[in-house]
Amino acid sequence: MADFMSHVGVPIAIGAVAVVLLLGLINMMRGGSPNKSQQLMRLRVLLQFVAIVVIMFTLWIMAR
Repeated sequence: MADFMSHVGVPIAIGAVAVVLLLGLINMMRGGSPNKSQQLMRLRVLLQFVAIVVIMFTLWIMAR
């Protein structure tokens, strides 16, 4: 389970954060809707929380 989480779960969580961050930056650079930009940044914060939880869970499993 630790191998799965460290090789699949963590990269997916970090990748999701990166994708949403890039979408938000692209929207801001193009002068898109401020509401959409705000929604993307809120989603990014939520995904960062999820990524931290996944990473901490993975570290906890590996330590056992």
